[in-house]
Amino acid sequence: MNTGLMAFAVGLIASLALTAPVRQLALRVGMVDHPGPRKVHVQPMPLLGGLAIYLGVLIALLVSLDGPALRQVIAIYAGATLVAVVGILDDRGLLHHQIKLFGAMPAAAVILIASGIRAQVFEAFIPGTIGMAADIALSLVWVVGITASFSILDHMDGLCAGVAATASLFFAVFALQSGQLLVSTMAAAVLGAAAGFLRWNFKPAKIFMGDGGAMFLGFLMATLSLKLRPVMAGGEHTAWLIPLFILGATIFDTTLISISRSRRGFIPFTTPGKDHTAHRLSNVFNSQRSAVLTMYALGAVSGLIALLLSHLPERTAFAVAGFSALAVLGAVALLERAPYERQTPKNKIAA
Repeated sequence: MNTGLMAFAVGLIASLALTAPVRQLALRVGMVDHPGPRKVHVQPMPLLGGLAIYLGVLIALLVSLDGPALRQVIAIYAGATLVAVVGILDDRGLLHHQIKLFGAMPAAAVILIASGIRAQVFEAFIPGTIGMAADIALSLVWVVGITASFSILDHMDGLCAGVAATASLFFAVFALQSGQLLVSTMAAAVLGAAAGFLRWNFKPAKIFMGDGGAMFLGFLMATLSLKLRPVMAGGEHTAWLIPLFILGATIFDTTLISISRSRRGFIPFTTPGKDHTAHRLSNVFNSQRSAVLTMYALGAVSGLIALLLSHLPERTAFAVAGFSALAVLGAVALLERAPYERQTPKNKIAA
């Protein structure tokens, strides 16, 4: 069997099979998310579903890979385990939420960079030490940013897992085109595990992945981004655009709330609220399912644009990317007019 197909199948089956006992474990130990003013669910919901995703991806990779590729997976999983454990502890109420953003995520990024996985953007333009230092700094910001963006994306049934699955599909496609076995296999494993979990998590959800699962998926998405070396018709200078578009759905959501909350005087990543893209779409459509499916569609369209960019000359690719950035700002302005629940002033930035 093809390595990617094996990883997908094992991840899917493992996640499907493990979610039920993990759900029972969550209920037994009291890992339950209770309804609240900023929540969309109305009944207590078991957390800890991220453990099933974590184990599903791990089992798939252990079965599918060996040799140097497996050794690199161990290094990647060191950082992934750190964010997953910290996320679970936060779900349990044992940690202050800012420890995730300012402690665990940067530490996991450092582990990843130390293992040799980092961006290669500035070095394509500025060879040498300066370019390398800039890429290391970019890698740190990117890992923290993408991990955090998935952490705050997990606010509606099936949303985070489905967006991650969609992105993983496109990472797998690009990795297969460039012959990157580890990246394609890891992406296929994440796709399988996320899809298996969706069987339990799509509305009406029977379990949530919790912050442990959302941060784990975000960290792996950031890792796949840094490792991907897409084949570009326009040359290596446009390669950095591909991860941006593959992760277009979550980047759009983060952009929306960052602009919206900053404009209203709130700190974007530390001010929870029902003002995300899916919340606003749910109010427009009067349907959570429609909102989540629209986010899936956004991820799919963004991924297809990434495929288009890989076949375009450099100048045209940058022109399409620039037009897309303008479209994002236009969509942000449009969604700012959509109904959403405003936060209370207590978390406002001090004047």
